[in-house]
Amino acid sequence: MIGSRFSRYVLREVGPLYLGGVLLFFFLQMTDYLSGTVGAFLSYHTGVLKALTLLSYQLPNILNRCLVLAVPFSLLLAFGRLAKDSELKAAASGGLRPVTLLWPMLLPALLVGAAVYGNAGYLTPSGNAKYFRYFYTDIYNMAVPTPTTENYAHAENGNFFTAGRIENLGNGSRNVSGLTGVVVQTPDGTYSAGSGRWDTAAKTWTLAGGYKVAPDGTITLLKTQPTFPQHDVVSRPPPPADQSTTPQLRAQLAGQSAATETYRRTAYELARRSADPFTPLVFVLAAGALGLILTNRAWAVGAVILFLVAFYALWSTAPQLAAVGALSPLVAAWLPNGIFAAFGLLLAWRLR
Repeated sequence: MIGSRFSRYVLREVGPLYLGGVLLFFFLQMTDYLSGTVGAFLSYHTGVLKALTLLSYQLPNILNRCLVLAVPFSLLLAFGRLAKDSELKAAASGGLRPVTLLWPMLLPALLVGAAVYGNAGYLTPSGNAKYFRYFYTDIYNMAVPTPTTENYAHAENGNFFTAGRIENLGNGSRNVSGLTGVVVQTPDGTYSAGSGRWDTAAKTWTLAGGYKVAPDGTITLLKTQPTFPQHDVVSRPPPPADQSTTPQLRAQLAGQSAATETYRRTAYELARRSADPFTPLVFVLAAGALGLILTNRAWAVGAVILFLVAFYALWSTAPQLAAVGALSPLVAAWLPNGIFAAFGLLLAWRLR
């Protein structure tokens, strides 16, 4: 009975601090976001409505981090306050085991994790895609850049077209794309150039000079820019990982080679979206056990800073370890949770 009442009392202590933590981290992230975009807003004379529209697209991403970071913030400060007022000692003297205070926190942590999973898998990617398009079309007044296509090849009317890369020229045109490493094979010879242009409106490829190799092997330096009819429509590459929903990421992963960096980055992003929803549970264990060991509020404030800095260092390093192949994407995605879970179990063992 004493344990049940005291657990409810602790929940009432943690609840307001959690909401305060969400608001605090929201304010900090909003300050960071505005400091990075206010220059563009002023340069392009962005109105308040457009600025608020852009902000609304970033809210899911900002909110996701706030929901997670507020967990250790609230637990450490709540237990620091209880330690300062000797309430934890009073509960222990009444026969209440400290670790049992963490069990009531698991259900709220599960609810936060469920919100993080749905937000990261669907709302955040959709918001990022809208944010990217809106910035170009309504702020910069430009066409959205065409994503880069690698190793393009197409056969048409006896001609064979290849390009190492197709990318937007950055001049705001939807119709003209830049070509790099261009080769066009025709019945009268093979044309090659370091670069060229693809005009999808005129349906032509134009080479920036280059060379022609005739069927008899004669090599001619091109003094003009040859143009060839080309009616193919290049398929758009999949959106970036941060703009792809979880089902889209799974579909992309199925069509990628496991030996490439692109595959490792996609696999990591997919694994991270499964690992991050469990972070609130890990924080309940690690931050909760740490908070029960602290003796006063001052130590709790310092622990909040060190705790979040250490976790962020691991969380931000893991993607690079996965990208270069130092760790498998699955291990890299779960590495921060695994280390902090082990830390929490060690502290819980000390609290026996």
